[in-house]
Amino acid sequence: MTARPWLLCLATAWLAGCQYLPEQLQSPSGPSPLQSPSTGSTFCHAELPDFDNLPCLLDDWVAFGLASQRGDREWREATLTRLGGERTERRLARAVLLSWGDEQQWDRASELYKADLHGAPPELQPLLRYWLNELEGRRRLAGQLAESRGEHEAIVEENEALTEELEAMAEKLEQLTAIEQSINLRQQNE
Repeated sequence: MTARPWLLCLATAWLAGCQYLPEQLQSPSGPSPLQSPSTGSTFCHAELPDFDNLPCLLDDWVAFGLASQRGDREWREATLTRLGGERTERRLARAVLLSWGDEQQWDRASELYKADLHGAPPELQPLLRYWLNELEGRRRLAGQLAESRGEHEAIVEENEALTEELEAMAEKLEQLTAIEQSINLRQQNE
């Protein structure tokens, strides 16, 4: 009879799922490297990413990339001043930041990515290469858009010039028609 309550508790725990078990029991290796062993809370997502915290490398850079994308111009400018220096990690962080600025900043971001991507840790290089490719795609589309706008403006100007020329020709035709009618009236009156 005493085994029944234990069996009932065990069956309830099994049916309820593992989410109610302590976190240390769920993971065979103990706490995750992204978590503090004492509190279980994460310590990733540094405000400015670097190459020092390898367990958080991707998390920190992705979080910074998202913040750069979502941040307004003022935030990007303030953060840009904090990213001074010529260390590779600072230059790449500036590239991430500038890639979400205006089109002139895209050129500088592309230069920074291309110059320093090889200096990033191997685990981070695919992400940075993806961001560079995405930036190059935006730059290419912006170039095509500017070219299309230029072509459109040229066509509009050409159309306006042709319209003016047609109006001038129509006016001359009206003048010639008036002259011809005047000559015909004179001939009829004689």
